[in-house]
Amino acid sequence: MIQDTSSIAGYTVYREEPNDAAPDLSKSHSVHPLDQLSIEEIRFASKLIRDYANPTTIKFNCLTLREPKKVDYAAFRARRAARPDRRAFAVVIEKGTSKIAEVIANLTQAKVEEWKPVSDVGAMLTLEDLDVCERVARADAQVIEACRGLGITDMDKVFLDAWAIGVDNRWGFERRLQQGIAYYRNSAFDNQYAHPLDFSVVVDTETEEVLAVDIRLVNGERTKVSLEEHNYMPEFIGENYVDGVLKPINITQPEGVSFRMRGNEIAWAGYKMHIGFNYREGIVLSDVRIEDHHEHRERTLFNRISVVEMVVPYGNPDPPHHKKHAFDVGEYGTGLMTNSLKLGCDCKGAIHYLDAVMATGNGDPAVIKNAICIHEEDNGLLYKHTDYRDGTVISARDRKLIISQIITAANYEYGFYHTFTLDGTYKLEIKLTGMLNTYCMHPTETAAPYGAEVAHRINAHNHQHIFSLRVDPEVDGPDNSIVQNDALPSEEPVGSAENPYGNGFYCKKTPLLTSKEAAASYCFETSRSWDIINPSSINQACKKPVAYKILNNNCPAVLAKPGSVVNNRAAFARKSLWVTPYKDYELFPAGDYVCQSTGQENHPYNTTITDWVERDESIVNTDIVCYIQFGLTHFPRTEDFPIMPAEPVSVMLRASNFFQKNPGLWVPPSAICVDSVSKDAFPAKEEAATPSCCAIPAPPARL
Repeated sequence: MIQDTSSIAGYTVYREEPNDAAPDLSKSHSVHPLDQLSIEEIRFASKLIRDYANPTTIKFNCLTLREPKKVDYAAFRARRAARPDRRAFAVVIEKGTSKIAEVIANLTQAKVEEWKPVSDVGAMLTLEDLDVCERVARADAQVIEACRGLGITDMDKVFLDAWAIGVDNRWGFERRLQQGIAYYRNSAFDNQYAHPLDFSVVVDTETEEVLAVDIRLVNGERTKVSLEEHNYMPEFIGENYVDGVLKPINITQPEGVSFRMRGNEIAWAGYKMHIGFNYREGIVLSDVRIEDHHEHRERTLFNRISVVEMVVPYGNPDPPHHKKHAFDVGEYGTGLMTNSLKLGCDCKGAIHYLDAVMATGNGDPAVIKNAICIHEEDNGLLYKHTDYRDGTVISARDRKLIISQIITAANYEYGFYHTFTLDGTYKLEIKLTGMLNTYCMHPTETAAPYGAEVAHRINAHNHQHIFSLRVDPEVDGPDNSIVQNDALPSEEPVGSAENPYGNGFYCKKTPLLTSKEAAASYCFETSRSWDIINPSSINQACKKPVAYKILNNNCPAVLAKPGSVVNNRAAFARKSLWVTPYKDYELFPAGDYVCQSTGQENHPYNTTITDWVERDESIVNTDIVCYIQFGLTHFPRTEDFPIMPAEPVSVMLRASNFFQKNPGLWVPPSAICVDSVSKDAFPAKEEAATPSCCAIPAPPARL
């Protein structure tokens, strides 16, 4: 029985009265094997694990679904085997220490199957952990004294953004560290990023103590806090709003949406997939299939898609900025930072929402309402042609299915939009908005070369945002390979028989045979792309293997130099593409434990993408996984302050000889018409091309 509900870190937390009776998990025997753990399952799992740990007192760093092994899930999906047992995976911390253990609990059999202590790693910082930093620092005598040195005596006006610390050589893994970057607010809703302070703190998360207050001196002097306000909330700038210029845009679907949901499975326009969610990756798309209307069969595309890491390295080498390189997936958890979305603000149109179920440090279930938004949008032209001879015009409209979430990572917001269109294309678009990370400038300083003065004496440093999209392909079957494509001019000289006018060019296709060969970077000069091919499935029209093409030209490599802390920790960001053979639970390219990591090779509990690639295994006609890095290098502008306009960046996977013909031809045209002048010129065709317009009907959506 639920005793009460309350809010922690933006979640609705469900607490339960003590009850020794076993919970009712009857529904667990019918849920999809990839569904996130339910409220009841989290309660049951946390009890199993706490009882097993007794008398040691633990807190949960994470508690999430342990997805079944691929072979077990595939057998269940093919109806060759029974439903896999429901399992939970947890990382637990012995309270008051940095001792960590990994736990697997079998919920179906009501037992803990594995308890594995791990060492020399740092557990993720949850939102509850991050709250410790501000609370502890405000009450600390050293911090109070540092503020007094700036003329600040009201500690309620001091705010600290908590960050993972990266590497600080003053401490090792015996402490769970975080750093706090300090700001000031003139009033309750004032923009704190207009008032950065000249010190940062280091906090022990478990002992809840301030270990250091690092004050930056310039020529032996403190940097006074700027009190000039740069606000964006309505109470400050409402008089500057201009009404009446923008007329309302209403999005209506009078006959309802074209997708159908069965639990967390969705069917839309021939696509089928499962929508999962977890504390670390956020949205996880699995079992992505598509109906081939030409061949009248369902075909597999991707086994699993998710964003498995990102890094935001800052480019100012001066302390404390050398420690600012956030791994927002691995250090804090994309799922944990997810917003509860609101219609008309974050999503517009006919929306279907899914909630997210997390766990608190106590093991209580916590729900983020409306964590995932699912909706359709018009996507412009699908295809169109006008015949200038007879005036016939045919035009069909495209549309897209969008599965999205928005997270808040301290100062930044990121919107993740997983998009599918009617021509078989998958696209991940990420929109960056929120606040620049700012720092104060002493009167003797200039922002260049490592930053920009976005307002008077406010420095925003150069930085990068590099994301890692993990794609577990299943292009027309489980065994795939990788081919690199480069556009090159013909090698034959001008005037030769093979290239008489010198205009020849072609696509050079290079099979990538091992993981080391497939560690590849984008090449702008050759418009480089990569094909995920199925060598055993040949397109009968072109006599080539069916493929999905990776189109990724937004892929800067990490700019921190080789041997640097960031380059070591974010080795995944050195390349645009990595490819490895599939292995169960080998997911995160910066390691399972990113907090305080060093990038050490062959760590016993924290291997990374470079370790996996070093095995140099074959990736030919086998079960492979692709890690696709994309993002942007951000040189801040004044237009980014005080709040950033959303900046998009994306990566695309598109059918390439996968279908026999345009896969969108099943979509009825929006318009078929004949120009009146052309009718007179070609009277014989008038009857056959009667003008008409029609809406696009939705195809049957079957799960």
